Amino acid sequence: MGVETSFLMALAAMACTAYASRVAGFLLMGYVPITPRVEAALKAMPLGVMIGLVMPAVSAGKLPELIALAVVGIVMKLVRNDLVAALAGAATVALCRWLLPA
Repeated sequence: MGVETSFLMALAAMACTAYASRVAGFLLMGYVPITPRVEAALKAMPLGVMIGLVMPAVSAGKLPELIALAVVGIVMKLVRNDLVAALAGAATVALCRWLLPA
């Protein structure tokens, strides 16, 4: 089974766009003075991205996602580490989907 040329072109375009976005952000931030307000916005950005990723799954209201949300909250309260909490949530969703009937 061969790979279509249009798929490879789309993949290359997406990769170039993602790379250009990162480079442009890095270069343009060199011209922005880092005030306390800008620093606060930059520190809050990962939380906003995580909420944007999680909320559609949680709003669907399926049991594995709701259990994982509770686990993330508990782990975050105990460990206070974003990465550990995110990994615990992902593992919880995977485990619940494997164990619970569909």
